[in-house]
Amino acid sequence: MSKVKVVFRCADCGAAEPKWAGRCAACGAWNSLTEEVEQPRSSPAAIPARDQVEPIAEVDLSQWEPVGTGVAELDRVLGGGLVPGSVTVCGGEPGIGKSTLLLQAAAGVAGQGDTALYVTGEESKAQVRMRAERLGALRPRLLLVSEYSIGNVLAHVASVEPDLLIVDSIQTLHDPEIPSAPGSVVQVRECASRLVQEAKARGMSVVLVGHVTKDGGLAGPRTLEHLVDTVLSFEGDRHHALRVLRAVKHRFGSTLEVGLFEMSEQGLDGVPDPSELFLADRRRGVAGSVVVPTIDGQRPLLVEVQALVAPSPLPTPRRSVQGVDSRRLALLLAVLGRRAGIWCNQHDVYGLAVGGAQVVEPGGDLALALALASAVLDRPVPEDLVAVGEVGLAGELRQVGNMPRRLAEAARMGFRRAIVPFTSPAATDGLEVIRAGTLSEALLAVGCRP
Repeated sequence: MSKVKVVFRCADCGAAEPKWAGRCAACGAWNSLTEEVEQPRSSPAAIPARDQVEPIAEVDLSQWEPVGTGVAELDRVLGGGLVPGSVTVCGGEPGIGKSTLLLQAAAGVAGQGDTALYVTGEESKAQVRMRAERLGALRPRLLLVSEYSIGNVLAHVASVEPDLLIVDSIQTLHDPEIPSAPGSVVQVRECASRLVQEAKARGMSVVLVGHVTKDGGLAGPRTLEHLVDTVLSFEGDRHHALRVLRAVKHRFGSTLEVGLFEMSEQGLDGVPDPSELFLADRRRGVAGSVVVPTIDGQRPLLVEVQALVAPSPLPTPRRSVQGVDSRRLALLLAVLGRRAGIWCNQHDVYGLAVGGAQVVEPGGDLALALALASAVLDRPVPEDLVAVGEVGLAGELRQVGNMPRRLAEAARMGFRRAIVPFTSPAATDGLEVIRAGTLSEALLAVGCRP
């Protein structure tokens, strides 16, 4: 008779150690080893092969066509929809809207005549039903069950044969044959593995809701990310209405697409024109405000970058940012002082990307630098102007990628001028391009040179 085995498993990478240690030898994570009891299973009997060998050129691709969910921004990120037989993990902070998004997707699938089964392990059926009623997601073919056992979930799947299975969340499932608590590394790995096998065997799309760690990464063993076909990250600031959906991993398409949603009382609404949303409340003629055309995934976005500079009573002035990289802010302050003679050593400096947007790419350097200089000198930047470019330590301006798409988006939104590096591509119709080789030249062009 097989005996139970006690191991200490890393919650980050899933590696097993015979005894506890403060640091995982495999991935280097500290205090991540937890005690688990494993009971070896008997070796399964040999089973016949379920597939036939065939030339790669003769493999049928018709069954791998994506099926739309009815949620346009979700389908954009997935490359058209969910692929039958695929397994997707959707991760995000608590309360960000994962359950709302997937309930709307399940209602969209059920509204097209397919069957969707929603398995809830964190909320009661009544709670999910009330949310569905608020979202207008009550559909006859949208089925709901509250379950924790992976064996019972698979039994429900065999009974109703759904086209889409949503499990909210994978951390609540457990296998009674495994002597470990729900949410542990071994439970998450084994339950996800069984769902992957069921999805491939039935040609059923499976979406798993996953928890995230304090660092924003997907909780559970790293093998979970390798098991599934797609990993979605649902991001946003709960104090803002904007939500961003990204594909961290996608075996059936690109990971460069980005989906944008706005949270409302009726659920998540897609944002087809994010630039208009970000600039809707812009106040013109104010010092410290510059618009930058950014690229998020493959979508051009116009975002307003603001800066505020005020005398500081502190020996070490404050440096506070939101939506922009604090390290880039420190770099730009040093370049402004050394290369342009604009010093902020005795001032508190605040940087902000308006509307909950994130401007962390180097292409936002020039706009942030101009906003800082404008705030220091109290001279507004022309309101019909956008700025894009990377700033080097020597004060030079360097071009960034996708410049034609950035400028085309600026022209579409009514801007008439753009400051870009000298080496940038040709101008866009309807937009006057001002080329500058250094940050000092760009400051002079907008009237912010001391």
